[in-house]
Amino acid sequence: MHHSVFDRKVITAHLENETDWDLIIIGGGATGLGIAMDGVTRGYKTLLVEQSDFAKGTSSRSTKLVHGGVRYLAQGNIDLVREALYERGLLLKNAPHLTKNQSFIIPSYSWWNAIFYTTGLKVYDFLSGKLSLGNSSFLTKSKTLQRIETIRRDKLKGGVVYQDGQFDDARLAVNIAQTCLEKGATLLNYFKVTDLLKKDNGSIRGVAVTDRETDRTYTLNGKVIINATGVFADDILKLDNPKGKNMIRPSQGIHLVLDSTFLPGKDAIMIPKTDDGRVLFLVPWHGKVVVGTTDTLIDEHSIEPRALEKEIDFILSNANAYLTKEVTKKDVLSIFAGLRPLAAPADKTDKTKEISRSHKIVTSNSGLISVIGGKWTTFRRMAQDTIDNAIRLKMLPKKHCVTQDLRIHGAKESNDRSDHLYVYGSDQEGIHELINEKPKLGKRIHSEAVFLKAEVVWAARYEMARTVEDVLARRVRLLFLNARVAIESARVVAAILAEELGKDGDWELEQVRHFTGIASHYMLDETDLPKGSPNKTMATT
Repeated sequence: MHHSVFDRKVITAHLENETDWDLIIIGGGATGLGIAMDGVTRGYKTLLVEQSDFAKGTSSRSTKLVHGGVRYLAQGNIDLVREALYERGLLLKNAPHLTKNQSFIIPSYSWWNAIFYTTGLKVYDFLSGKLSLGNSSFLTKSKTLQRIETIRRDKLKGGVVYQDGQFDDARLAVNIAQTCLEKGATLLNYFKVTDLLKKDNGSIRGVAVTDRETDRTYTLNGKVIINATGVFADDILKLDNPKGKNMIRPSQGIHLVLDSTFLPGKDAIMIPKTDDGRVLFLVPWHGKVVVGTTDTLIDEHSIEPRALEKEIDFILSNANAYLTKEVTKKDVLSIFAGLRPLAAPADKTDKTKEISRSHKIVTSNSGLISVIGGKWTTFRRMAQDTIDNAIRLKMLPKKHCVTQDLRIHGAKESNDRSDHLYVYGSDQEGIHELINEKPKLGKRIHSEAVFLKAEVVWAARYEMARTVEDVLARRVRLLFLNARVAIESARVVAAILAEELGKDGDWELEQVRHFTGIASHYMLDETDLPKGSPNKTMATT
């Protein structure tokens, strides 16, 4: 693998030599990365800029599911489900190292529910067609208890088991970014769009971007400018038209991460009816259990959203209604919040379930294209739609989409997941080579974490990691698995990164301080927080 393809200096140099692009994408989450991959593989000259790190926002904070959405089925949204199931099949095929076929059990406490879900999931199976992950079936009470030993027994009638996908969202984002770079695209994190450039007639012709590491600004021309900034879409739309009305209504979803003793088997649990009519998932992930999610309309967007006390209570009480092993705040290893960029409804209703969950592609009068909403499962399809839309508007010459069978960087079939390095797929060999060259890189970054020092070096050299947070939150997922251990690992990671990136001791200290500040919000204080307010550690920032 050529180091230089992933070297920031080399990538940044493309901006010196290249002022004219076919495609300039703002935003490096699932949507933007998908569009970059679609664009570059069709043969368009493609640039993507991200103001912080790839998948820093919503795209690293998902429930880790690649799914058709059993919930949308209940709402009768058959087309959405069919499309998502088709895309689920492609993703499991194109990124086999990061995805897996996961069994989910819906525990049933009434016969009516058992019949209802057994029937509904037969429709789900049917809609997945050739890309089915396996048939759903009814489980007896004893079988259900055998498979989920922590489920509440009292009044249990049985369960319904079905198959869906599970994945690592931020790792997928990094692998897609690598795929784009290898195919010849230019992708840069820590680059912020500061201005949109227009022709005299008001149509958009390019962007001004600033390298946040050097403060240098570049002005670049693009045939197509795409706003894929998720909950930040309105900020870019305001640059385009200061009088425009907001198009995004953020809805917050939080997740709690628990020790695997709360769900010791291989199965995930899907609880179909919580207090607020959403579904609750308990999903095994990297040796822990992710529990979520909530749906809370909030007024403003931020780069580090905070869980509200009422959301934490909601998840704890709903999980405890189904588990025999009681979950308390002390059991929460990490808590993370993400914002769904829902397309705001025309009237001011507060029903998030009615705000569109499928994506919208909006073209402004200036020609700026904004992609709003959507979800990881359908990221490839959203990208295809977006580029096809630009072709239809005669902004790009016609070329066909080729991402359907495109293998993503690292793609490698492997059923053995006993070694945590499996997430690197075909890159595992490279990590082993680093360790052979320098055996001390084979040591762990912390006695309570599986991650190795070699992974930090790898993240800096080949995965565009620039900060301790990039490494601990999104390259190895420690912040999302155990916030305390992540904080205790920050020093070691900072030292390795400083050596790799040529930084000094002051930089290391600042990195540790900054990371500790962010990570403290992923921990729950024992003391009760005021109702409905964000974690009180906010006051210290």
